[in-house]
Amino acid sequence: MSATSSRLAVRAASLFVPVLLGASLSGCSRPEPAPEPVRAVKVMTVGVDRYAAGHEFAGEVRARVESRLGFRVGGKIVRREAELGQRVKPGQVLAQLDPRDLQLAAEAAKAQVAAALTNRDLAAADYKRYAALREQNFISGAELERRDTTLKAAQAQLEQAQAQLAAQGNQAGYANLVADVAGVVTAVEAEAGQVVSAGTPVVRVAQDGARDVVFVVGEDRIAAVKPGSPVSIRSWSDNRSFEGKVREVAASADPVTRTFQVKVGIDPALAPPLGATVYVSPQSLSLAGTPVIKLPTSALRQEGQGSAVWVLDRGSMTVKSQPVQVATADGNEAVIASGLAPGMTVVVAGVHVLAPGQKVSLWQDPALPAASVAR
Repeated sequence: MSATSSRLAVRAASLFVPVLLGASLSGCSRPEPAPEPVRAVKVMTVGVDRYAAGHEFAGEVRARVESRLGFRVGGKIVRREAELGQRVKPGQVLAQLDPRDLQLAAEAAKAQVAAALTNRDLAAADYKRYAALREQNFISGAELERRDTTLKAAQAQLEQAQAQLAAQGNQAGYANLVADVAGVVTAVEAEAGQVVSAGTPVVRVAQDGARDVVFVVGEDRIAAVKPGSPVSIRSWSDNRSFEGKVREVAASADPVTRTFQVKVGIDPALAPPLGATVYVSPQSLSLAGTPVIKLPTSALRQEGQGSAVWVLDRGSMTVKSQPVQVATADGNEAVIASGLAPGMTVVVAGVHVLAPGQKVSLWQDPALPAASVAR
């Protein structure tokens, strides 16, 4: 091969290699990603609204005075006449102990009185005889004083025996447990055949008259509940409403629940049955009418350790994340404490498929005319 032919072959090869290299590089390059779709979202303009709901607590209707009655002496219960829910009157027998031991004790006390009376009469006769002898100077004055002392001791023993007899007579009467006031039996805590000690609760009676609604409040709100403040009450069974006033606020929190018990006095004529469930709304805790910023709960999402919303920039039609602080709930809406200002446009639907800086369009209801756009 001539030198000229060799040069031509080298030159052709040098031109062919870049072409192959370009073709291989073009075949290995990644295709450009498809543009991110423009998602349609629902939005709303942030404005100042009014708080509608108030703080409502569940309560229970109770008697203002509820007594746990028990025997004043110990013994075995032989009969229980009170039943749960029964109305009782003052003096009505609720339960009875076996009275035999108490009767025997009373008879023993009577015998002691008889013995003390005999000793006193004997000492009195002895003193009278010695007094006659002293008048005749047959005995000394000291001997008469000893007989006088013996008489006084016998008289004291008689009085002691009489007092014991009276006490034993009272205890015999304590074998019957009677109602001291009119009311309703709300609990039975002992049965016939059970041996009870003095003071053991047997029957619980709710006295007729004043009624209270009892509920509990957390320690973060108890400072606003004051005695005498008005309270709105709603019955659960028939949705009937009536008013009451705070009568008593617990001085210390419950050691388990860390809540404070509140008692509201109500009119007995309007009170639901004992134990009925009611809803209590202290007016001192009411926030109704307070200006607030509210959002649907669908606008909120979790971001880090808090909540956030998407705020729409209408100029570029892109969204950005805005952290917010939720204060409480008002029905199905969230009350925003900070992070938003009136006039901002917030995405309220489709928040979980968006990314910062993403372009969006306003969603339009197909049932509405084309010119109608959700705002």
